Amino acid sequence: MAETAAAGEFWERLTSWPNLVRAARKARLGKRHQPEVAGFELERERELLRIQDELRSGTYLPGPYRGFWVREPKRRRISAAPYRDRVVHHALINVIGPLFERNFAFDSYANRLGKGTHRAADRYQRFARQYSYVLQCDVVKFFPSVDHKILKGLLRRRIRDARVLWLCDVIIDASNPQEPAETYFPGDDLFTPSERRRGLPIGNLTSQFWANVYLHGLDHFVKRGLGCGGYLRYVDDFVIFGDDKRALWAVRNQVMRYLERLRLRIHAERAQVRPTSRPTRLLGYRCWATHRFLTKENIRRFRRRGRAFQRKYAQGSITWDEIKPRLASWNAHAATANCWSLRWRILGAMKFSRRGPVDMGPCPARRQLEQPTEELPLGESQQEHARQPQQQQRVSCCG
Repeated sequence: MAETAAAGEFWERLTSWPNLVRAARKARLGKRHQPEVAGFELERERELLRIQDELRSGTYLPGPYRGFWVREPKRRRISAAPYRDRVVHHALINVIGPLFERNFAFDSYANRLGKGTHRAADRYQRFARQYSYVLQCDVVKFFPSVDHKILKGLLRRRIRDARVLWLCDVIIDASNPQEPAETYFPGDDLFTPSERRRGLPIGNLTSQFWANVYLHGLDHFVKRGLGCGGYLRYVDDFVIFGDDKRALWAVRNQVMRYLERLRLRIHAERAQVRPTSRPTRLLGYRCWATHRFLTKENIRRFRRRGRAFQRKYAQGSITWDEIKPRLASWNAHAATANCWSLRWRILGAMKFSRRGPVDMGPCPARRQLEQPTEELPLGESQQEHARQPQQQQRVSCCG
């Protein structure tokens, strides 16, 4: 009886007004000026009441996804859910997230509070100083390969509320078609791959969370079942450390057999055991035990993006206030690698200027651009900048 009451209370928390308001606030972060978000915010109370009524009456249905392709760092299909559905996703994760979080492995670093790529890279370097060898693996087409039946079974191990499970099933079943990922596993017949629904849309908050649910068993299998203390995972990329090269090859084979139970495969040709004295490409870095550099792809992408910002700024289609946070974001990321001189060279060579009088609006940064002056590099010193007119905008790369 107590379990039934707790289950009902779980659903009440999910559909409560404070939780829906909190979900809407989270969903709009960084997106306030998007037309869809602005329209929702204009009628926020009415929209949230409608969502609450649809959830409580069991009539909620997700809308169609908007799909597009990105090609950096690799070609992937991204699916954007309608904004009101993203609010529902946040409302769901607000409630079920803590239920799973308490059992997630410490060394799972994706989409978790207090984790992330920088801490994963730090952890890698710590393990690399402790062990002689590393095995790096990644799953072939992970999100397109996630099996719906297996995922629903994993959710039912922790969630007892039938209505919360109904909402999870509705979101999973509404997934749009992903890239083809048909693979045969032991016990399959000719039609098995076509009979099993699979694939989660990359871009959903729920998909990111369910990736951790799906691979949570792998984390504990490696750390507890195989006794590998040196292990970390970021979504479907994971590394395992050890001092015995042959033992790591045996671990590789056991991991491959375990993943078959989840209907997943790793890139076998990439999963090689190598000394930790050699660099490992991980999460946008080339990592050694004592230092790490940004990858060449990361640097090329930022330079292309910087040239695009320069063109748009010269044309007047973008403001300095819009550019500066993006440059500062990359600069802060690059500061976590050993590349001070690289940051200085790249930002020092990046110039933003406009010729002739331009109506820049009310903010001080725009007023500084009203008079034409010489172009000044982003990386110039404070003394040089103080001696020249304030036409040029820049980002400090020394922070």
